Amino acid sequence: MVALRNVTRRFGSVVANDDITLEIAAGEIHALVGENGAGKTTAMRVLYGILPPHAGHIEIDGHAVRIARPADAIRLGLGMVHQHFMLVEPMTVAENLTLGHEPKAAFGAYRSGAAARAVEELSKRYGFAVDPRARIRTLSVGAQQRVEILKALHHGARVLILDEPTAVLAPQEVDDLFRVLRTLAAQGTAIVLITHKLAEVRAVADRVTVMRAGRVVGGGALTALTNEAIAELMVGRPTPPFVVERTPGVEGVRLEVRDLQIHDARGLPAVRGVSFTVRGGEILGIAGVEGNGQHELIECLAGLLPAHGGTVRIDGREAPRGARARFAAGIAHVPADRHRRG
Repeated sequence: MVALRNVTRRFGSVVANDDITLEIAAGEIHALVGENGAGKTTAMRVLYGILPPHAGHIEIDGHAVRIARPADAIRLGLGMVHQHFMLVEPMTVAENLTLGHEPKAAFGAYRSGAAARAVEELSKRYGFAVDPRARIRTLSVGAQQRVEILKALHHGARVLILDEPTAVLAPQEVDDLFRVLRTLAAQGTAIVLITHKLAEVRAVADRVTVMRAGRVVGGGALTALTNEAIAELMVGRPTPPFVVERTPGVEGVRLEVRDLQIHDARGLPAVRGVSFTVRGGEILGIAGVEGNGQHELIECLAGLLPAHGGTVRIDGREAPRGARARFAAGIAHVPADRHRRG
């Protein structure tokens, strides 16, 4: 369905893509793997018309085409879901989905009901549960990704490119995403999955292409390749066996949380009476479906949200207020959404 033929793309003296040839078939999930900086995203940005190639060409359905901008790619049936989503946050799901293809009534009025029905129809067809009237800024990261995929499908995508789609998803959301990708592939959609997670490649892909230092260095049917062989192609050398070394034990209590009460952005209780301790040398896991208070808990510990009750103690002392003071006291925070909050 799609092919890159001898594509080269440079940034000054740096060759990001060096004579890339890649074929993507209808109805397959094709994993494009490699380490960070291997040139995976650059190659797909060339395909999608964001970057022009300095050499080579693109073929769609066996015919050479010129894709000068994303609008050309969309017209040819390509859709791309970027790692950092391209949604208009103050607008609703339906408004984002129909942006540029708005249903119009008499005198050009926007038909919000028709837009909402389009979202509901797509959601039902592909099993994506999204509220057409919800504003993007109120949605979780996983829900925003579903909107991006639905938007591409609404625009008629026959080839769907996903750039590191699982980087911001919880395990259950990853399973839901893979279920939808298998459904799309069974309906004839060609899917390109940019990733470096071999377990996910093994779980969902049909074929794999490996890139290293801007070149295609191997690949083929997934059934013919072991994870060790793919990893060796990715890094250019055999990978040593992974050995887990246990820590020699734990120290005293570093973080103590007692009866913590936190409200969400709407002023409603999000965390109710949570207590735990974390010792030095210990890893504490906090599990749960997204939206059950984990976000507010972590932001409160980082000093970004106030507590409405309870105490937080660091090394036996009451934690100071504010993110800067918490950081100085030894609490560092890596947010789930690195693009917006990092």
